[in-house]
Amino acid sequence: MDLSALKPRLAALTGAVCLMWVVSLAALYVDRGLLYDLALHPRDVGGLVGILGMPFVHGSLHHLLANTVPLLIMGGLLVARGAAYFLRVSIAIALLGGAALWLLGREAAHIGASGLVFGIFGFLIVRGISERSVRSALVALVVFLTYGTMVFGVLPQSGHVSWEGHLFGLIAGAVVARGLFAIDQRRAREAPVPVRGSE
Repeated sequence: MDLSALKPRLAALTGAVCLMWVVSLAALYVDRGLLYDLALHPRDVGGLVGILGMPFVHGSLHHLLANTVPLLIMGGLLVARGAAYFLRVSIAIALLGGAALWLLGREAAHIGASGLVFGIFGFLIVRGISERSVRSALVALVVFLTYGTMVFGVLPQSGHVSWEGHLFGLIAGAVVARGLFAIDQRRAREAPVPVRGSE
C-alpha cells in the first residue's frame, strides 16, 4: 500500500478517536453537562441525539482509555479496507445499535463508545465468516482470539454498565456485515461479463 492510500485511512481512524477524546475530556473537565446532553436516553425524544452522541462521551478517564485501545486495534483492521468504508460501517453500526438501544434499553443515560467497539467486533467476525477469503478469515480469527471474551459483556448485569448497549452494538455489527456482504454479492452477480474477441 502506497503512502497516498494510507494517509486518508489513518486520518479517518485517528480523527475519529481524537474527536472522541476532545469531547470526552471537555465533558469530564470543562462542562459535565455534556455527559447528559450527549447521552442516549431511551424512549425520550430529546435523547435521540445520543444515538450518534454517546460514543463521544465517557464517564471517566479509565472508561475512555478502555474503549480507545480496542477501537484503535479493531478500527485499524476495519479501516484497512478504506477510509470511506470505515466511516460508512461505523456510522451504520452507531445508527442501528443506537436506535435499538433507544427503543429497548433501560431507563438511564447511556454513554461511551463500547457499543461501537462491540459492533466493530461483531462486524469483523461475521464478515470473516461470510466472505470466506483468507484475509477476512485471518482477521476474524485474530479478533476472536484477542477480544473473544468481550461477548460476556452482553450478558445482563447490574450496576452502571450498559450491557444492552454492548448487545445491540454486537447485533448491529453482525447485521451490517451481512447486509454489506449481500450488497457486494449482488453487485458481483450484476457486473457485466467482459467480452474478449479473438485475433
